Amino acid sequence: MGRIKTTLVKRTSLKLFNEFRPEFGKDFSENKKKVARVAEINSKKLVNCIAGYITRLVKITKEI
Repeated sequence: MGRIKTTLVKRTSLKLFNEFRPEFGKDFSENKKKVARVAEINSKKLVNCIAGYITRLVKITKEI
């Protein structure tokens, strides 16, 4: 079982994923840099959580 993501992480991730879908890929470190570039997030932990959730979304949508 994994960790539960907060509503803030899910909402922000989905918003960024829908707006910048072609820019994100399956690589977490690249997604982390892109999230920091396109969104103004001051917390390193929050950037990592959002990038991780976006990476997961990319992997799920590529399989379908």
